[in-house]
This record gives sequence, C-alpha cells and structure tokens, in this order.
Amino acid sequence: MTDRTESIRREMTRNINAVEGSREYLEAKHGQVWDTTELQQEFEVLGFCSPCCIVRCRSNSQKGTVFFQHSPRFYFGFEPE
Repeated sequence: MTDRTESIRREMTRNINAVEGSREYLEAKHGQVWDTTELQQEFEVLGFCSPCCIVRCRSNSQKGTVFFQHSPRFYFGFEPE
C-alpha cells in the first residue's frame, strides 16, 4: 500500500529540523511549546505520523494536531480540529 503523504511529511520534517530548534525560537515563532513531559500532562496523544501528533486536550477534550521536532524534542503549533 502506497502512502501518498510520505513525501510531503518527509519534506515537512526536513524543514522543521533544518532551522534552529531552541525552545525560545519555537515560542517566538509558534507560541506555546511543550517538552515531552509537559505534552503528556496537557494532552493525551492519540497517534502520530512525523512531524505531527494527533492529541486530545485533557482539560476540555478538544482534539487537534501538534507538530514536533526531533532534537531537542519539542512540540508546538497546536491546531484544534
């Protein structure tokens, strides 16, 4: 079975990981940023396919998507469903 999104996802992952990845940089560009522990406290991770995670907010059950970079691992850019 062919994944038609694979080339798009690979390009997005390359772009995300090609720029400075400090927490400060990501906060300035995307707003709120979570490390892995913070993400697990605020969201339930329902699934992932790099560079995205499908999550559900623990406080209000809102589903949505966050992006992540690999190193250092930070999550950012929450988009409600």
